[in-house]
Amino acid sequence: MPRLMSPLRPRYMRKPPEGSTEAFTAASAQPVPPAELTAQAPDARQQEQQETPEYPETVQVSEGTFRQVRDDSLVLLSQGIEHRLVRSEEGPFQIFIVPEVEGAARLQLELYHRENPPKEENPPIPLSFSLQPLWVLLAPILVTLLQFTDKINLHSEGVSDAAKVLKGEWWRSLTAQTLHGDARHLVSNLLCGYIVMNMITFRIPLLRLVPFIAVAAAVANLCVSATVQTDFRSLGFSTFVFAAIGCLSVIEFRLMPKESHGMLRRFAPLCGAASLAVFLGLGENADILGHAYGFVAGLFCGFIPKKKSLRWGTPLSSADGIGLLMYYGLYLLAWKLALG
Repeated sequence: MPRLMSPLRPRYMRKPPEGSTEAFTAASAQPVPPAELTAQAPDARQQEQQETPEYPETVQVSEGTFRQVRDDSLVLLSQGIEHRLVRSEEGPFQIFIVPEVEGAARLQLELYHRENPPKEENPPIPLSFSLQPLWVLLAPILVTLLQFTDKINLHSEGVSDAAKVLKGEWWRSLTAQTLHGDARHLVSNLLCGYIVMNMITFRIPLLRLVPFIAVAAAVANLCVSATVQTDFRSLGFSTFVFAAIGCLSVIEFRLMPKESHGMLRRFAPLCGAASLAVFLGLGENADILGHAYGFVAGLFCGFIPKKKSLRWGTPLSSADGIGLLMYYGLYLLAWKLALG
């Protein structure tokens, strides 16, 4: 039986000794020192690189952060239960064992967790910049630039006019998001929109949520028309931005550990996002109702993704392009109805 190693190096797996039927350790294959590598013949070294350890069928008994899985590994080691530590592509660390000892392993982990309940963790994420928001912002950029050329009368056909919306022209709630009053209006929405949407990409691919955020912003514009019911017009991408702020606040709220500094600490993302929305939403000629309704509607978008996909992060895939196509499809349909 191979000697067990410390679980402090979870990315490695020890290679089973020749002729041994046991395949599990809590760590990986011990790296060969450079001096020994140079002493080997080229053919032997090439053959060793081609060999891959073969492990029997396994079952997963634990999943979590490195700290959580390390403690579980120590519990299993103390009971002489051999296992293997790996890190999945989604991000969390996992423990695998052979089925023959699954019952004993789960019993020991259950007893340990009963006395030492695992605490949720929400470690800080390093700052990074993504290109995904640029694909989203391309829609208001193109339509606004076309609007500024005055070649097509987009303003009167696409602005969110409360009276016309209540008469059945619902598509104005979407077309108005892609129009802007001037260059300053456009740049401010693009800058704020990129910052907020870039923060969403820390947790989940943005392209999966943008169709829902666009719909939430459209619902917000409809609520404004239903509330005012008078001669009221609005336009701009800011409603979408405030819906994204609401979505982001709920995502961070769901990931906050319940035990961190009391229950009130968990509501910090919601309170901070609400304060930011108030700070950005007030101003001369600002659509305060649209910003408020957009923030509230965006809160529901934060509950769409599964918590597990948010906790570990989900890599961008080709299937996420469907969300981007749906996003552009909404605006294309709305403008087709507006200009048709």
